[in-house]
Amino acid sequence: MKFALIQCDIQYVLVLPEMWNTGYALDNLKNTADIDGNETITLMSNFAKENHVNLLAGSVSTQKKNQFYNTSYAFDREGKLLLEYDKVHLFGLMAEDRYLSSGDKPSNFEMDGIKMSSLICYDIRFPEWSRQLMSQGSQILIVVAQWPEVRKQQWEILLKARAVENQSFVVAVNRVGDGPDDHFSGQSMVIDPLGNVIAETENDKEDII
Repeated sequence: MKFALIQCDIQYVLVLPEMWNTGYALDNLKNTADIDGNETITLMSNFAKENHVNLLAGSVSTQKKNQFYNTSYAFDREGKLLLEYDKVHLFGLMAEDRYLSSGDKPSNFEMDGIKMSSLICYDIRFPEWSRQLMSQGSQILIVVAQWPEVRKQQWEILLKARAVENQSFVVAVNRVGDGPDDHFSGQSMVIDPLGNVIAETENDKEDII
């Protein structure tokens, strides 16, 4: 599992990757999806409060009114829920569109007085979506992902492009390990508004940056 820490006025944000609790067990959603996110919200809220940390809790599979979603949550250090975002763009090559429903709401939130937005993996391939989010004044774009190694070059190019075009910092956290059909090598990174990588994890290594 990958984590990233970013400093915001002497405070920190802990970031988890996409589908950190189950991986892509999409054919078993009836048994793995969190009903209305209740279990995840309770667990992560308590963790944030007990450890006094801000938390972007990656994403998990959720069930809401008999539909399944890829859902991301954010909490402040008091455990308050700041964001519930359902992934808007579903990735057909990993069969997301067969098993999941897409969200339709933005992912803007504020943490320690800093405006942020969040994307889930495939969302970064749609510049108009991130631009719409970041145009609301966000300074940091957080991306959580399960991005396979075979497309890692595109991963870095797209993240740098989102940073430059939005003149914002990008914090991207990716999975490490093997899935049924793909290998995930991590390459989590922090990118400044000029497109410079200012922090990066080693490939194929779980790490904290």
